[in-house]
Amino acid sequence: MKLDATDKALLRLLQQDAKQTTKALARQIALSPTAVYERIRKLEKEGVIDSYVALLDARQVDRGLKVFCQIRLDQHIRNQVQQFEKEVLQLEEVVSCYHIGGAYDYILEICVANMEAYREFMVGKLTAIRHIGSTQSSFVISQVKHTTELPL
Repeated sequence: MKLDATDKALLRLLQQDAKQTTKALARQIALSPTAVYERIRKLEKEGVIDSYVALLDARQVDRGLKVFCQIRLDQHIRNQVQQFEKEVLQLEEVVSCYHIGGAYDYILEICVANMEAYREFMVGKLTAIRHIGSTQSSFVISQVKHTTELPL
């Protein structure tokens, strides 16, 4: 789908605050509320807008330790890759997982309460997944920048 300038303006506003009313959005981009509503529905139907979510403060919900864990599989056989990915999808502590190129095969973003919880996760869940050759964990000291907003 080709996005025009109005679509991009609307998407920027929705990324900043998706709870805005259609009327409020319409005022900001100089369209009627009906036109804004129709554009939003089209963007949803086309899959440009994937979902609407509430973004939580991890510290407030006892998930204040963020860890990035790089994983190297011992082999890259299709069924082992698929099995690893299937098992990672079941781990609630893993909030994102990317198959990457380079020295490691995957990078996981993991949110847990504290270091003890991370140890329990590593020993009891992650390293229980077969075909993991090695892991490398990096612990977040402070967050310098984090956004869910994509530049348009």
